Amino acid sequence: MPYDRTIRLGTDFDTTVTAVRNALADQGFGILTEIDVKATLKAKLGHDMEDYLILGACNPPLAHQALEVDRSIGLLLPCNVVVRRAGDTTLVQGLDPGTMVTLTARPALEPVAADATTRLDAALQSLA
Repeated sequence: MPYDRTIRLGTDFDTTVTAVRNALADQGFGILTEIDVKATLKAKLGHDMEDYLILGACNPPLAHQALEVDRSIGLLLPCNVVVRRAGDTTLVQGLDPGTMVTLTARPALEPVAADATTRLDAALQSLA
């Protein structure tokens, strides 16, 4: 089962990261966490890899709705968005919000997941 929503862009990494931040903000998502995987693996393991950034995006009203349905849903929050180099292109990947419904089997989360999916898709489409 696919668990991502992905687009491939011809823009450089730094330009893409800035555009992703703006696109997510336009859809009501703030960035709560940021993990520079490339820098972390280099510092901790001496391993070189392509640019790879994980952004923990959160839309507070949607997070609140989900937490009201299931307090354990915090295990799946925030919504991770990955920006990474893949050869000559940059990939932007978001965790499919429908995953929270599939994993929890809670139909009450469906409206939250649908709204989050609409917003994530709009953010991704604005980048293309």
